[in-house]
Amino acid sequence: MAGIKSDTPIPTDIKLHQKSRFVELFYENGEHYELDFEYLRVFTPSAEARGHGPGQETLQTGKRNVGIERVEPIGTYALCFVFSDGHDSGLYSWDLLYNLGKHHDELWQGYLEQIEAQGLSRDVDTTSPKASGGSCGSHH
Repeated sequence: MAGIKSDTPIPTDIKLHQKSRFVELFYENGEHYELDFEYLRVFTPSAEARGHGPGQETLQTGKRNVGIERVEPIGTYALCFVFSDGHDSGLYSWDLLYNLGKHHDELWQGYLEQIEAQGLSRDVDTTSPKASGGSCGSHH
C-alpha cells in the first residue's frame, strides 16, 4: 500500500482526547505515544504545508490552540484529521504517525527552534490563507 513500510507497526487502538487535546496511539509491541493536536497540525503531511519538493515547506504557525473536530480513516493505511482551523488535507499514514511518535522530542524541539529563529509565534498564524485542498473524503 502507498506510504506504508511493511515493518511499520499499525496502532491497535487510537483514542482522541478532546479536553486534554491529544491523540493516543497504542501498539501491539507495547509502544504508546501521545501526540498533541498542535504537534499533529504543525507536522501535517499536506502539500500545502510540505510543498512539492525540498525547500518548498511552509512553517506552520499559530496552531497552539487548534482542535481536532473529527478523525476519518483512509482505507486501511492512514487517518485524516479535520482540524478546527479548517485544515483537512493531510493524510497521516501509519508510518508517518509512528515516526511522529517515535521521534516526537527531536521533531518538536526542531520546530520550536525554527519558530524562535524566524521570530514567529505558536499563537499567531503567519501562513498565508489558501483555499482548502478538499476534505479527507475527496482523496483516493
